[in-house]
Amino acid sequence: MTRSIQELDNQLLESEKRLSDSLLSQMRYERKYLVVRDRVLYDQYLLASDDFKKNMDQALLLAVTVPQREILNKVKTYYEEYQSLKAEEMKFVQANQRYNHAWYKQEKEKAVDQILEALKILAANSRQNTFDKIQKLGEVGADARQVAIFIAILALLGVITISFFITRSITRPISVLIDKTREIANGVFKCDLHLSSPPEIKELSQAVNFMCDRLRAMDQMKSDFFSIMSHEMRTPLTSIKVGTDMLLLGSDGEITKGQKEIFDIISRESQRLIDLVNSILDLAKMEAGMMVFHFNPADIGPLIHQTIAEIKPLVLGMNIRLQMEGPESLPVIRMDRERILQVLRNFIGNAVKFTPRGGQVTVSAVYKKGILEVCVKDTGPGIAKENLTIIFEKFQQAPLQRSNMMRGSGLGLAIAKHVITAHGGKVWAESEPGQGSSFFFALPA
Repeated sequence: MTRSIQELDNQLLESEKRLSDSLLSQMRYERKYLVVRDRVLYDQYLLASDDFKKNMDQALLLAVTVPQREILNKVKTYYEEYQSLKAEEMKFVQANQRYNHAWYKQEKEKAVDQILEALKILAANSRQNTFDKIQKLGEVGADARQVAIFIAILALLGVITISFFITRSITRPISVLIDKTREIANGVFKCDLHLSSPPEIKELSQAVNFMCDRLRAMDQMKSDFFSIMSHEMRTPLTSIKVGTDMLLLGSDGEITKGQKEIFDIISRESQRLIDLVNSILDLAKMEAGMMVFHFNPADIGPLIHQTIAEIKPLVLGMNIRLQMEGPESLPVIRMDRERILQVLRNFIGNAVKFTPRGGQVTVSAVYKKGILEVCVKDTGPGIAKENLTIIFEKFQQAPLQRSNMMRGSGLGLAIAKHVITAHGGKVWAESEPGQGSSFFFALPA
């Protein structure tokens, strides 16, 4: 009977919650799509629709009573009505035809309300079944009083066992709390800590969940702030850059040598700020899942050569040897060329920036076991082992051993990690202080 509660009634309640969540997600993405007409939102709507259908199939398998199956059949009928209304409306939207939007909205909300009401009835039915079974368990328990005599004989052993579990009930939650604090330190702010005992530990877990919620809200606030500020800064910065370039070209008359030097500085710094703003915007889009990638078959070899050619003038000025190693031909893989170029420019640019004069930067690419692996190795100062992970987080940089080294924005490696992850690959770094660094990314072929 207990197994029945766990495997049927509780699971059916979970299915009811997932059905409600996926239905509300469909409504949310559908409404957003009707406003902004963004294909990404429509794809999210389709995913939520698939989740609803899967959860419906699972709920039908768990429904063992006639009332439960009747309720689910009603839910299925109402949902088909909702899907039919949505399909008709989408035809009008995609054809850019006028239609009675208010009527469709009213009818869809009516269908959704019917679905949610039916799901509430289903949840109430499941809880009643659970209550009835618990009552039966209580009746069966009354017949087990004679077992108490045997339990009394085992009281001494019970004391020892209870002592063990009491100790475990304290140490285990503490271990869970330690793991949770490590997650928070790594920037994972999930409010999923559920410890019910002892009471003090329960209160502490609730406080940790509250802290995670606040940290997540602040992290989102920070991301929103950078995104909005980047949008607001890009237009005036572009105007400054264009205006400065026009003055350098003499559009408003001849300028002196001193003025030209000042305008050159303004132009370079404006471009640097524009690049920084574009990086912040790219990272914000990637974190929000709004970045669009264009995957096409391509050879990574020409991209590496192109990046090396672009950075060659800087390398010659610093007397650094920059070379490529690896086979002449590499397999063609599906990738977004511009984004992979962005990763290569970041990896090679960082290697050159932190390599002293007379040093060497080596770019290699190998294909093995269905994986294309690219490595950028330098002879710079190296990175401490404890910093090899955090350097791929946004606004994080490894401490510099020399104060005169150039510092960046801390966004390049974070963007590179997002790009490679979107390609189904991974990035990592290997280094020891004083022995140079090697940055890797691997892509599935």
